[in-house]
Amino acid sequence: MNHYAAKISYLGKNYSGWQVQPDALSIQEVLEGVLAKIAESPVRITGAGRTDKGVNAWGQVASFSLSKDIPTDKLRLALNFYLPEDIRVMKIFTVCEDFNARRSALSREYRYFIYHGYVCPPVLNNYVWWRKGRSWNMDLAREACRMIQGRHDFRAFCKTGECPDDSFRTIDSLRLRNRGSLSIITVKAQSFMTNMVRIIVGNVNNVALGKNSLSWLEALLSGSERSESAMTVPACGLWFWRVNYDKEVNINEEL
Repeated sequence: MNHYAAKISYLGKNYSGWQVQPDALSIQEVLEGVLAKIAESPVRITGAGRTDKGVNAWGQVASFSLSKDIPTDKLRLALNFYLPEDIRVMKIFTVCEDFNARRSALSREYRYFIYHGYVCPPVLNNYVWWRKGRSWNMDLAREACRMIQGRHDFRAFCKTGECPDDSFRTIDSLRLRNRGSLSIITVKAQSFMTNMVRIIVGNVNNVALGKNSLSWLEALLSGSERSESAMTVPACGLWFWRVNYDKEVNINEEL
């Protein structure tokens, strides 16, 4: 068998998410179908992370094996020929047999894009959360991001009914940057729970608008229930940005 990893970018608007699901079209299903056509046999792929319906990806990573030995450039060309335009394979490279895009990942990075203001450029539709109304207090927003960093009980930051028994997670970094009316929140961690990044942004939003205090946010991080937390912000502003692997895997530069 020949083992590959691929960096994949996609727009999530027309898909039910990354993972194969019954009666709904997923990114994984489309990719596996195209790979099966090229390989002339069924192919199973493993993604570095699952994205929900409507979530986009800049740097999803997937691993798979083929019985055929196909040069990486040729394989990328063939995949992009058959794939729809909202899914693109950006790079493909060979990996060792024990590489697994999900299990081998050290951390995952998401970016959430927010556009503040009463008018949003149409070119940004479906790629950002357009926040109509008054602007954020950026000092409060940055302090909220600082508080969320580190290890906490994120039970209040997970979709109701899908929270695991162990809801402790460690946020390695959480940064807020501004480019005019555009805010970008970057979150990096080894693993996330369902809707976790979108709920993080929802809670930062409440603090930045003065709807809730920093002490309220601190209480949420002590294991409060989801009902005590803020809204889940729209999927369209979320991008699965990057996956980090051990240097010995020797693919980080390629990604």
